[in-house]
Amino acid sequence: MKVYIIGAGPGDPELITIKGAKLIEACPIVLYTGSLVPKAVIERTKKDAIVLDSSSMTLDEIISVILSAKENDQDVARVHTGDPSIFGSIAEQIRKLDSLNIQYEIVPGVSSFTAAAAVLGKELTLPEVSQTIIITRISGRTPVPERERLEILAQSGATLTLFLSVLHIRAIVERLTPYYGEKCPVAVIQKATWPEQKVVVGTLDDIVSKVKREKFPPRQSYL
Repeated sequence: MKVYIIGAGPGDPELITIKGAKLIEACPIVLYTGSLVPKAVIERTKKDAIVLDSSSMTLDEIISVILSAKENDQDVARVHTGDPSIFGSIAEQIRKLDSLNIQYEIVPGVSSFTAAAAVLGKELTLPEVSQTIIITRISGRTPVPERERLEILAQSGATLTLFLSVLHIRAIVERLTPYYGEKCPVAVIQKATWPEQKVVVGTLDDIVSKVKREKFPPRQSYL
């Protein structure tokens, strides 16, 4: 018995990996992380599979399902959005699985930040501009270490990718402008590769007003 922690990709159901798709088709038990996993991905499950939306389940409830599967020697597909190792909240699950001596495998997926670059038709590492990408977020329910404050990261001049942070767009602009300048290009993308994706492109001096007009949901946007 094994738990497969699978990245479903950013939204377009065709962007799941072949391995991830095959595992979802094969596993008798599938736990997926709610509405941000494309419906078409979950529809790959076999007809007699037990399919559970884990978005309202506690970790203990999820582990209980996995323990039941272990008793019956059944593999479990644990399906996350994007790539599970990037803001996927899998560390607690892994620690619990380790403590219970349950085998697991992480199956990577296409992250929303690479999908966003594709939607924009842009390269994130430009010669003579930046050869470094920093993936981060603004402090919220999960605090960000002091050494990772935006002002510190911005000193590198690297390409910044911010998850789950559009709610703080004004503060972000104020903190980045001294390092990147008012004319630095910025894009805010909601649900990259979904049919209903939203894209706003601007610069640090006008992105706040543009985002305000679009009313982006804070948990579905990439900056």
